Amino acid sequence: MTRISTSRRALLTAAVAAPATAIGAPLLAGPASAAVVPGGIGVVHDWQPLTLAAGVTAAVDAPAVRVVKIAGTDFLQMRGGFTGLFTADAVIGTMPTTVTVPKVVRAVCPRNNSAGINSCRVEVHTTGRVTVFGGTAANDITWVTLDSYSAVLA
Repeated sequence: MTRISTSRRALLTAAVAAPATAIGAPLLAGPASAAVVPGGIGVVHDWQPLTLAAGVTAAVDAPAVRVVKIAGTDFLQMRGGFTGLFTADAVIGTMPTTVTVPKVVRAVCPRNNSAGINSCRVEVHTTGRVTVFGGTAANDITWVTLDSYSAVLA
């Protein structure tokens, strides 16, 4: 008998690649308990905007956050981007009050390419503070895109 196994990585890839129209309206409109679709993918908290700190400007696609459940594991995902002048580690905003994280979560995100460095760390603290790490006076960060941010919550 052949056993079929789907890895969490394969499910995450499918969730990120599947457009909302392909998954269906109930996933976007229904409560979390009704949001699970075949394959074990569901939305726990739909997209909500981040509150940006002073000196941080939203890109055309404003920063937002959501929580999805894939194969029983919650993932924090972000999209959008922001600009500013970051010459040191800096708080760029706060999470919506409805989305909390049980531990500090972090991911690597693309940034402006300066001296061959084209990524930075973005971290969400349990207090809701969102921080960007990696800027220096000699290698400042001027923009960051959050579209690749996906971190396990549990």
